[in-house]
Amino acid sequence: MSFPMPDVSALSAPYWQALRDGMLVYQQCAGCASRWLPARSACPSCLGTELSWRTASGRGKVVSWVVYHVAYDDAFKDRLPYNVALVELEEGPRVLTNIVDSDAARRLRLDAPVTLRIEYEGDVALARFKLAD
Repeated sequence: MSFPMPDVSALSAPYWQALRDGMLVYQQCAGCASRWLPARSACPSCLGTELSWRTASGRGKVVSWVVYHVAYDDAFKDRLPYNVALVELEEGPRVLTNIVDSDAARRLRLDAPVTLRIEYEGDVALARFKLAD
């Protein structure tokens, strides 16, 4: 079974293109300066529609995580155990991702510093993170 791929829309296309170009981007509202991921057509704080894409530093911290030892989808059975983590970027937005470190499951901890690592699944670039040294 193949790995599930994201649905790329006109709204999210700049995010996916930036990853292919080696950058992680997030949206920011011109009205209230709120920042977020994933892409939206209006600001989640003030509902403003004057939005821009900003480049993230690629640094963040682990806010939460879970390590799966059971594959609830056949596409993940060869990846066990694997983690799903919530990372808060230095700039504020949070992103659901994976920590890709061979020893990550044993070393994950709250507020652990992480750095961006763009990895490909087929021809799709994904934002994943590595525990910082």
